Amino acid sequence: MTQVTTKALEGIRVLDMTHVQSGPSATQLLAWLGADVVKLEAPTGDITRKQLRDLPDVDSLYFTMLNCNKRSITLNTKTERGKEILTELIRRSDVMVENFGPGAVDRMGFTWDRIQEINPRIVYASIKGFGDGPYTNFKAYEVVAQAMGGSMSTTGFEDGPPLATGAQIGDSGTGVHAVAGILAALYQRENTGRGQRVNVAMQHAVLNLCRVKLRDQQRLAHGPLAEYPNDDFGDEVPRSGNASGGGQPGWAVKCAPGGPNDYVYVIVQPVGWRPLSELIGRPELADDPEWASPEARLPKLGKMFQLIEEWSATLPKWEVLEKLNAHNIPCGPILSTKEIIEDRSLVANEMVVTVPHPERGEFVTVGSPLKLSDSPVEVSSSPLLGEHNEQVYVGELGLGDEELRLLKSNGVI
Repeated sequence: MTQVTTKALEGIRVLDMTHVQSGPSATQLLAWLGADVVKLEAPTGDITRKQLRDLPDVDSLYFTMLNCNKRSITLNTKTERGKEILTELIRRSDVMVENFGPGAVDRMGFTWDRIQEINPRIVYASIKGFGDGPYTNFKAYEVVAQAMGGSMSTTGFEDGPPLATGAQIGDSGTGVHAVAGILAALYQRENTGRGQRVNVAMQHAVLNLCRVKLRDQQRLAHGPLAEYPNDDFGDEVPRSGNASGGGQPGWAVKCAPGGPNDYVYVIVQPVGWRPLSELIGRPELADDPEWASPEARLPKLGKMFQLIEEWSATLPKWEVLEKLNAHNIPCGPILSTKEIIEDRSLVANEMVVTVPHPERGEFVTVGSPLKLSDSPVEVSSSPLLGEHNEQVYVGELGLGDEELRLLKSNGVI
């Protein structure tokens, strides 16, 4: 059998007019899937090149970790020549992605109607904070999207404030949704020959990821939510700490020696109660009618996890994990960022990868979570600012060397 060496999106050209996180996370995934992603930056560069720098005058990790496997060109789209060049880039692209503020690309003179005139086959994807309506012009940031998409009101403990999650569900979560829309539009183009507009709002993506909380909002109409450890229920879904809120109760229990991440998350399935009661030294609870059934345990979830914690707190989390797994009890250690970056299995699975970089030497980043058997991913470095100007403008658009020099001296690139 011959080995397939092409990539899933080979031959697809992406004009990447994105910045910061939501857009770049989407176009990086497209690059990993094999698309030729050309990142178009203002001559000053994506703002994140200079944000949160750990080394002076070197692209930040914020930038490098969101822009691997791309090419970089610079272009001042406010100039007339810049607009002409942008028109040519749109003409030769399959996909265009942007996450500017609402109406910014229209104000450049590139409305959806104009873009379709230039290239009727193009898939034009936009990531915005919100859909049409009263929030349209709100400035969208990661935690604003979490706040307005249902995540913050349902995260945290009952007696504490709403909390943001460390997962970037507003930015990178929206990026993944955008990729799904772009791929669907490319697939539909195979049948119609036409591109289309793809719009994804950060608030909408977060809401999609919070759908179980809307499930529970509707269940509240029929009484308290027994799967939640909360004592009181009003007319909205409460914050419920580390409870799963699903069909199988779970909680994070403390382990020795009691550090900030010395916890294991344990889920108690009906079949797991007997082995669990033996493990924690309370075998009599397996047959006690007060504890033996899920229905009996539901009203006292707090007490149940307290009993488990009295056992787990005496052991290191990896030992707790070993003992629970030996009985097929669903569980997972709380892994710190240090443990994750040093995790051998994540390195072996190419989820934590070390990438050479021309200026910083190397950096560690998150690899592609999308594993395709015929389209393997090799993560390569993010581009330096304007690194591919000559390659794209001279080699591909056919501009002369002299014009390239003029474009640079006139501030067009």
